[in-house]
Formats: sequence, C-alpha cells, structure tokens
Amino acid sequence: MPKSRAKTRKPKAAQPPQPTRRGMLKLAGGGVLAVAGAGGVGLWAMGSFRAYAAEHDLTRVGQGDIAIVQIHDPQCPTCTALQKQTRAALRDFDDCGITCLVADITTLDGAAFARKHRVSHVTLLLFDGAGELHETVQGLQQASQLAQTFAAHKAAVG
Repeated sequence: MPKSRAKTRKPKAAQPPQPTRRGMLKLAGGGVLAVAGAGGVGLWAMGSFRAYAAEHDLTRVGQGDIAIVQIHDPQCPTCTALQKQTRAALRDFDDCGITCLVADITTLDGAAFARKHRVSHVTLLLFDGAGELHETVQGLQQASQLAQTFAAHKAAVG
C-alpha cells in the first residue's frame, strides 16, 4: 500500500487588523489637520510672493505716488541693513502716498534700473509722482535720518 501522506497545514498568514471606526476617524481628523496646515502655508506663501512681486515691480515708478527705490543686492549685508532702516523710517508714513520699491541688481530689471540711473547698490533713489528723480541717498543711513529725508522729499514734491 502506498504511504499516505499526511497533510501538513501551513499556519495562516497573520491578517492585518481590520480598521475600526475610531481608527478611521483619527486618520480623517489627522488628514483634515494636514490639509488645513498645507492650505495655511500655501496662503501665506502666496501672500508673501505677491508682496515680493509688488515690491520689485519697478513699473510702479511714475504712477502717481512718490517712489523710493532701493538699489539692492540681497547678498550684501549693508544693503540688507539699509533696507531694514528704510522700512523702519517708512513706518511713520503709512498710507500717505509713498511707494517703497526694490531694484534687485541680481535680476535683469533691477540691474538695468541701476544702470539707467548710474548708481550702485546701497543707494536710495527718491522720485516724484511723475517718475522724475529728485534725490539720491548713498550709503547706510539710520532710520531717523531717513525719516527726515523722506519728510523733506514729500514736502518738496508731494
């Protein structure tokens, strides 16, 4: 008689646990938080980009408002310090018809703007509402000095 082979049973593979309602709700809640967080970051980034683009839009010179344009190299610590002092000085001039712009000399538009006015970085150019250059301020200035300069410029052309 032939030998009977005894069937050997293989152990069943462990089945992953079935998701519970509570587990699914936790996942959904985490997903909602992730989507909300990503959306918030996206809105912030979009707002930051719009502000950056508006600040670097040199076509705004001569559009009716007094314009102060900083000739700026983002790699230059003195330029960064001048930008900080300029912004501090302009806090006193909120909503009074002064536009602050940046001509980044590492971009084609910024470099062309600087060449057109024959200036280098660490420079502020003060324009009237028609786009006429009235004053050039070179070098790092303190916010208090800049505020006086901006007030005098506004009084003269505004």
